[in-house]
Amino acid sequence: MVNINQDSANTIPPEVRGKFNAFLEPFFSKYHRERCYPGLIFRQGKRTMLQINVPASDFSGLLQAKPSTGNDPDSGKNRPEVKGHAEEITQYIVERARKGKPWIVGTLTANIDPKDIIIIDLGRGICLVVIRRGVKLDITDGQHRKRAIHELIESAESYLISDDDFPITLVLEGDLRQCQTDFRDMAQTRQLDKSLLLSFGEFSGRVGITKELIQRVPMFQGKTEKIKSSPATKQKLIYTTNYIARFVSCIFTKDPNHQLRDYDVYEASDSLVICLNKFFSRCSNTEYIFDTPVEELGEDEVAAFKEDCLLGVSVGLEVLGRLLYLTYSQTDNYFNEEKVLQLSQINWSRENLLWQDNVVRIDPKPKNPDKPFKLTTAANAVNDAVKMVIDSLGWM
Repeated sequence: MVNINQDSANTIPPEVRGKFNAFLEPFFSKYHRERCYPGLIFRQGKRTMLQINVPASDFSGLLQAKPSTGNDPDSGKNRPEVKGHAEEITQYIVERARKGKPWIVGTLTANIDPKDIIIIDLGRGICLVVIRRGVKLDITDGQHRKRAIHELIESAESYLISDDDFPITLVLEGDLRQCQTDFRDMAQTRQLDKSLLLSFGEFSGRVGITKELIQRVPMFQGKTEKIKSSPATKQKLIYTTNYIARFVSCIFTKDPNHQLRDYDVYEASDSLVICLNKFFSRCSNTEYIFDTPVEELGEDEVAAFKEDCLLGVSVGLEVLGRLLYLTYSQTDNYFNEEKVLQLSQINWSRENLLWQDNVVRIDPKPKNPDKPFKLTTAANAVNDAVKMVIDSLGWM
C-alpha cells in the first residue's frame, strides 16, 4: 500500500498539520452523533456537487436504491435491478480479495435534497459534510454495486472489505424528475467491447492464455483486433481477442464462456501454441495466412479468406475448438498429434458438404449467386458440425 504521508514531496511541517487537526476536531466532536465526512465541493451542469469517501462500516446504512417496480417507471428513481449483476460484482471482489489481489469498483453517484444535510465550507472547495443518522442517500448510479457491497458487508466474509472506503459523488438535488433524468443521462455511456475488456484483463486464466496465443501463433499475430468488436478487413484483421478467448475456452472445457481461472497460463499456452502452429501450418485452408506476415498480406487476400474459409470467422473457431477438446489430455497437458493432423486435413472451406445444413446454410436469395452460403452460430448447429466431423473421421 502506498504511504501517502511518507511522500518525500510532502512539505507540510508537523506543527501546521497539528494546527489543522486541532481546527477540525471541534466540528467532528459537535457532530459525533451524526455521520461526518471530509468532502470536496465542485460545480457541474449548473448544480453543486460533493465528493465524499465512506468507510465500509457506514455504507449499508447510508445508501438506498429505489428501483422502479412492475410497469411503472415513475415508481422509483432507478431502473429495475438486472438479475445476477450484483452477484457478479460480489464474486469479483471476493475472488480477488481472498487472493490478496487489488480490486476496484467505480464511484457511486447519489442525490439528496440540500436541506437534509449540513455543509461546512472550509474554503478552497474543501468542506465537511454532515449527514444526520435518519437521512439516506438515494442512488443515481451504482445500484448493483451498492447491493453487492451491502450483501458482502452483511456476510461472514465482511472482513475482506472492512477496512475499505467507497467514494460517492453527491448531487444536491431533491427533484424526483431531475433525479430520473440524471439516471438516464448517466446510463448512456457506451458499453465497452468485449475485446477491449479482455485486452485489459488480468493476465490469468483464459485472458492470459489468449494473450499468449496472439503473440506466439502466426495465424493470430498482427491479425487480431484487440479493441473493437469486429475485425476490419481494410486493416487486414481477421480475428478479435474475444473470438480467440472463446476458442480457448472451447478447447479446454467445451464451454466458450469458461474463464479457466484454475489453469496455469504458461503450461496451458505452451502446449496449445505447439498444437495450433502444427494445425494451421499443415491445413491447406490456412497455410498461406499462417506463413505470411500481416505486412505482406493483401486486403483482398484477407477478405477472400474470411469469406471462403470457415476458420476465418468466430463460429468456425468454435467448431475447431470443440474438436480440439477431443484431442486434449488434461492429465498430461497434451494434444494428440495424430488427431490434430487429421483435423488439419479436413476441407474447411464453406463449400464443403460437411458443413452444410449445420453451420453453413444455403441462402435462397444470395447477393452473390456464386457464393450462396450464409452462416449460423446457433449452438445446435455447432454441435451438429462437430458430430459430422467425428463421424467422418471415425472418432468414437
